[in-house]
Amino acid sequence: MKQFPILYWPRKTTADPDYQLARKIINNTTGVMPDVLTGPTDIVEILAQNPNATVYYPVFCESTGWWGELLGGDAIVTDKLIISPECQLMVIESSKMTNATSTRGGKHQLLAAEIYPASGFFKKMNSGIATVADMLATDAGTILALFAGKNQSQFINVLESTGNSYLGCIGRY
Repeated sequence: MKQFPILYWPRKTTADPDYQLARKIINNTTGVMPDVLTGPTDIVEILAQNPNATVYYPVFCESTGWWGELLGGDAIVTDKLIISPECQLMVIESSKMTNATSTRGGKHQLLAAEIYPASGFFKKMNSGIATVADMLATDAGTILALFAGKNQSQFINVLESTGNSYLGCIGRY
């Protein structure tokens, strides 16, 4: 089954150099100009309606929480494309398609956790295990965090030894 690209772009497309560059990079990578979605989007719904699609999701410098809707779903990050210093595209596919057709998947895993803002966790976690990619404070006083790491079991061990919770892996690049 042939995959087709979909570019989600939440900003105005007119005169946006990152938008133009994203379309060009996707076209060069896939050989097909992507369909573009500009309104509110639900990745799970897009992939349910288009199971053979690859969604290119922009993450801008000020983007936070973009990864939340991937937790517990069928969509996973399979790659990352740098567009500019302010924008990178996360390549998102259905895990069913990825298992069937993809050989991609780099060493960096995107690992989500719920952590308590206590020094014990931050003293034990080091950049050799994982680095923070995004953090969101919750009303409950915890932090939902996305980490990039190479060793999932080491990451989980640090979390559990400090009383924190592992939420899952949303992909790798």
